[in-house]
Amino acid sequence: QVQLVESGGGLVQAGGSLRLSCAASGRTFSFYAMGWFRQAPGKEREFVAAISWSGGNTYYADSVKGRFTISRDNAKNTVYLQMNSLKPEDTAVYYCARSQRTYSSYYERSSYASWGQGTQVTVSS
Repeated sequence: QVQLVESGGGLVQAGGSLRLSCAASGRTFSFYAMGWFRQAPGKEREFVAAISWSGGNTYYADSVKGRFTISRDNAKNTVYLQMNSLKPEDTAVYYCARSQRTYSSYYERSSYASWGQGTQVTVSS
């Protein structure tokens, strides 16, 4: 079973930036798409961004498009989420996830089989 470990969360003022990292164990990282989700208190976990196995295709929620960038380094078994122009509404626990072997949509939680423990991002106004 793959292990996913997120890092890089913290407290930042509105308009600031953070870069989240997610390191994966194992040798099959490059076979899978990866995604980032977030969950704010009292809300459902929601899709943020996803990247194909090669890194050639990326997908974003409308709420973060133009501000967040997902990338991956298959040689380092790591996926990143660069978050710029942060807003208080971006405050949440951020989770990375590895896709199923087959899936229908990058945007659905059910397309992902393995999840990290999450990292807290807090944006103050």
